[in-house]
Amino acid sequence: MNSYGVVGNPIQHSLSPLIHHLFAEQTNQTLRYQRILAPRDRLEYVLNQFQAQGGKGLNITLPFKQQAFQLVDRLSERACFTASINTIQFNEDGSRFGDNTDGVGLIRDLALHHHFSLLGKRILLLGAGGAVRGVLHAILQEQPEEVVIVNRTESKAIELVKTINVCSRVRVCALHALKELLFDVVINGTSASLMGDMIRLPKTCLQNAFCYEMVYGKGMTPFLRAAVDAGAAYCTDGLGMLIEQAAESFYIWHGIRLDTMPVYTKIIPSYFNMLRIT
Repeated sequence: MNSYGVVGNPIQHSLSPLIHHLFAEQTNQTLRYQRILAPRDRLEYVLNQFQAQGGKGLNITLPFKQQAFQLVDRLSERACFTASINTIQFNEDGSRFGDNTDGVGLIRDLALHHHFSLLGKRILLLGAGGAVRGVLHAILQEQPEEVVIVNRTESKAIELVKTINVCSRVRVCALHALKELLFDVVINGTSASLMGDMIRLPKTCLQNAFCYEMVYGKGMTPFLRAAVDAGAAYCTDGLGMLIEQAAESFYIWHGIRLDTMPVYTKIIPSYFNMLRIT
């Protein structure tokens, strides 16, 4: 039986095993997919062990996406742009292929499950870490009017923009300057929600905006609660993105394009991830 898994720290919350086993059931595949807790200083060892035991593919989650980028032999174009990966394919010749499916997962979730386009939108992107790196290229390909990046440590956001050489539609903004700005979309790409925290924003940034929390499984995070209180037009978390990025990983490993709606509709009723504000 072919073996796959997801590596992270923490990892016990991950829904990836459920999603990939549902994909396998849908496509008549037989596979094993497991959660793998990696010590923060032992990622390379974990990858080596998994590959030595005949593993075929891994998903990579927090906090290892940028570190894993350095541990593969060949990279996709989108992985090169983001300088981080969330998918590894172990090849028969012993080489490793790395890709990042987070961006396509976000865009497909917006389009398929929320019927929403980023074309011509003014977007506020919170954070400057691996999650934001993973989606920025895909966001820009949708041709928004502007992407404004805000991070608690402003220098990190500036360095991100310099490192990945993004276009003129992207700029960094200081937190204190946000009170003068209005946005169509606000995407929280920070890990603060995992710790019950958030970047404090003026209510005007969230009012009437489409607010997207990339974290999933945390219910009404501080970001989503602030969005509701500010009068956001629509709020959702990242479960749909997780499903869609997983489908892209499944394609890389198995060469099969999936209809994700059966999995989405099976998981959503018990998950209650969406909150529409009317």
